[in-house]
Amino acid sequence: MNGIEPATVKLAELLRHPEDLDKIAALKSEFQRKKGAVDSSLKLGLKEQLSITQAGMSSLNEGQRTVNAIKEEMMKIDKLCADSQSLIRDFPHVNLVAATHRNFEAVVNMKREIDTFEPRLARLEAMLREDDEDLQVQPNLLPIHYGLTQLRDMRDAAMEQVQREGEGGEATLQEYFNRLDDVVDWFDEHVGAACMNLIPLINSDNNGTVVRLALIIEEEEKNDKKVQALQNAQREYKELASRFKSIAAVPKELRGYKEKFLKAIELNATNQMEGTRQAFNEDPEKLDKAFKWYFNDLNAVRLGMVELMPKKWKIFKTYTDIYHKQMHDFLINQVDDPELPSVNLLTIINWVDKYYSKMAKLGVAEDELSPHVIDNRSGELVREYRQIIVRQVEEWMERMAGSDRSTFLIRAEGSLDTDENGAFRTKTMSDMWRMFRDNLSVVGASGRTDVAEGVAEAMVRAMRNRQQMWEGLVDAELQKYSQPNADQDGLQPLQDWLVAIANDQIACIDDGDEAEGGSLSYLSRFARDLRPLLSPTYAVTNDTQIESLRDGYVDLGTHCITVFVGLIFAVDFRAILTEFFTPIWYSRKGMGQIISTFEDYLADYAPMLHPSLRDILVEELADELLLRYLGSVRNKGAKIRRADPFVDKIKDDVLTVFAFFERFDAFFEIKQKWRAVDGFVRLLEADKAAVPAVFEQFKLDYWDVSVGWVEAVLRSRDDFDRSMLNAVKAKAAEVYVERGPETILSKVK
Repeated sequence: MNGIEPATVKLAELLRHPEDLDKIAALKSEFQRKKGAVDSSLKLGLKEQLSITQAGMSSLNEGQRTVNAIKEEMMKIDKLCADSQSLIRDFPHVNLVAATHRNFEAVVNMKREIDTFEPRLARLEAMLREDDEDLQVQPNLLPIHYGLTQLRDMRDAAMEQVQREGEGGEATLQEYFNRLDDVVDWFDEHVGAACMNLIPLINSDNNGTVVRLALIIEEEEKNDKKVQALQNAQREYKELASRFKSIAAVPKELRGYKEKFLKAIELNATNQMEGTRQAFNEDPEKLDKAFKWYFNDLNAVRLGMVELMPKKWKIFKTYTDIYHKQMHDFLINQVDDPELPSVNLLTIINWVDKYYSKMAKLGVAEDELSPHVIDNRSGELVREYRQIIVRQVEEWMERMAGSDRSTFLIRAEGSLDTDENGAFRTKTMSDMWRMFRDNLSVVGASGRTDVAEGVAEAMVRAMRNRQQMWEGLVDAELQKYSQPNADQDGLQPLQDWLVAIANDQIACIDDGDEAEGGSLSYLSRFARDLRPLLSPTYAVTNDTQIESLRDGYVDLGTHCITVFVGLIFAVDFRAILTEFFTPIWYSRKGMGQIISTFEDYLADYAPMLHPSLRDILVEELADELLLRYLGSVRNKGAKIRRADPFVDKIKDDVLTVFAFFERFDAFFEIKQKWRAVDGFVRLLEADKAAVPAVFEQFKLDYWDVSVGWVEAVLRSRDDFDRSMLNAVKAKAAEVYVERGPETILSKVK
């Protein structure tokens, strides 16, 4: 039922509407076609499976017949053996006589071997002495090896027979053969000397010695394989192995000449690596020269040794693998040394590509050398090398910042320098640029843009942090001296330092006129030296950073002058400024006192300032004076009475200011800023009804004037009332002004 129900459901889906009955013939035809295709596929599959099954059964039957035939043949052989023994009369006696005869012959042969042992050993010693005279050639190497092999096999057979009989005498026999061990050791020394000098032998065309050595090691390798096979057989099939004389006749212990041969190659490379290590530590830049032997050895093997050694040894690959492991271990040991100098680390980083390039010239591709010579740590090592330089820069800058901060706060006498023009300068600024220049030289020697870019980023960051440090320090000092009851001790040293810091900033960016033989500034030289070390993409970013630094130096230099001026007003003019627009103002010459103080300061400090900062100082003095003058309308007791000659007094103050500043180049700009006083006066002298119109014009001239300050001005009038202020505020709400550049009145609060 389960099979019928899905079919019914399917038919219901196909025949939903009455008109679908017309499709029955087409559907029947399609289903018959699909059924025929499925039947054909099933028949074909069944036929293939049947064929495979029949073939398998035939194979099984054939195998069974073969097994039965073997059993029958084995039974015939067993019957033949049994019949043959019964055909021979007294077979057990014959077998015993034959065994006795074989044992007798073995005893005779063993006696003959023992009797000739001493003379044969003496001849081998004589040949070894001859080879001692010419270790480069060793003409007797092969006959010595052949003779020693016979004697060693004879000794092993004798010792085995004694041990098998178990009748004692083993110690006596061992003592008899002791001289053989000494001669074998002597021979092994000759073989070892040849193994350790394979490369010199090839280079000196002593190919015969190399071939003889290869033949000996190859023969010993074969014997070791037999010994290993016997040991495996004895371990797994002990009883069966003991019945075969051909197996029992092989040497009984591994001699390991092939392993010693490979160890000698490794030891020779290790010894040479030690010399390279010393040379590398003494002069890292000569690493290429220190490894000259490495590639010379491999090239000698490739050209001169491959044809002299068994092909199955793949001697060039063997040497390459051993030497590569030595190179890998040497480099990893170096880079893992926590006290490795940065110069050595850089040399290793650059050596990797050179190494693989040289190996490629020898016909060895990089992917054939495993593991990677520095475990694919190039990126990590580059970052580590870059971080070493960055850390040096940061540590040096931190030490310098700590020293500068301490010296600035103490401000001891003699803590400042002067340049060739007599201008104040700090003692560490030139040291900073010298440090940058030295580290750029190290970076340039690396030849790596990734290192240069990381170090450049750190240097730019260090310079920006230094700018922020100075700005924070001078602001804190200004805040301290601006307190009403602040102690004025140490003011002059602070002002000297402000001038020195400002001079430093300008010196960093002041490029002389090349046409007049002027030199580049510190920052420009830094950018010039750095740019060739960077990638084209990062160079664009660095140019932006340099310009940002340049602006920062200008801003900091100007800020120091601003703080210098702020200190003058906070300390020298603290009392005078509170008198403006008060009744005492009319009888005092406060502006004259301020201008006299300006003259004294400029006389003292203008020679100590960088020329480009003198005009800035003059402008800052004029601007700050204007701001303080206009802001004095908020003074306690400030009151402008209509009957007082306040207009004439203000005019006198302005003329006093102009008389002082007109000698300077910046006077035109100063005069334009001081025109704001005219609007100030008009706000004070205008009739009450005209004040909103005066304010409107003032607002059009100075769009960013503060309504709060205007209110303070109006409140200083003796005829002030709330209606006047409301009218001004209403006018401020309705007047539209177009925003433009910031004016001086934006700073008047």
